[in-house]
Amino acid sequence: MSYPMPHQCPACQHAMVVTELTCPECSTKVSGQFVASGLQQLQARQLQFVEVFLRCRGNIREVEKELGISYPTVRARLNQVLRDMGLSDEEGSDVETTEPMEILTSLEAGQLTVEEALHRLRKENER
Repeated sequence: MSYPMPHQCPACQHAMVVTELTCPECSTKVSGQFVASGLQQLQARQLQFVEVFLRCRGNIREVEKELGISYPTVRARLNQVLRDMGLSDEEGSDVETTEPMEILTSLEAGQLTVEEALHRLRKENER
């Protein structure tokens, strides 16, 4: 039985590292520390979002319709995926969600941590 690869340590919440690969055909095993690609580091919800995004060929309006979420929420989720994959930095892009409700929506969807949401809400409140 195959299980999805865990991304966080259940004890300390730090990122997990792949240390062994096994060939299902001949049972050859390779040990070491292997780096997962950006896609492999995404959470299940984020991977589902990426699949919808690709199925819609990047058309944000179509993603919005398929997921039943607002345009700013689609943008926020996409930008969070890009950040989590290491393809975008917080300050250098248009990833900041400016509407408090969008920040809360992203938090509820698991796209932001509580700390990130609080940081963005405080930043928005300063404007």
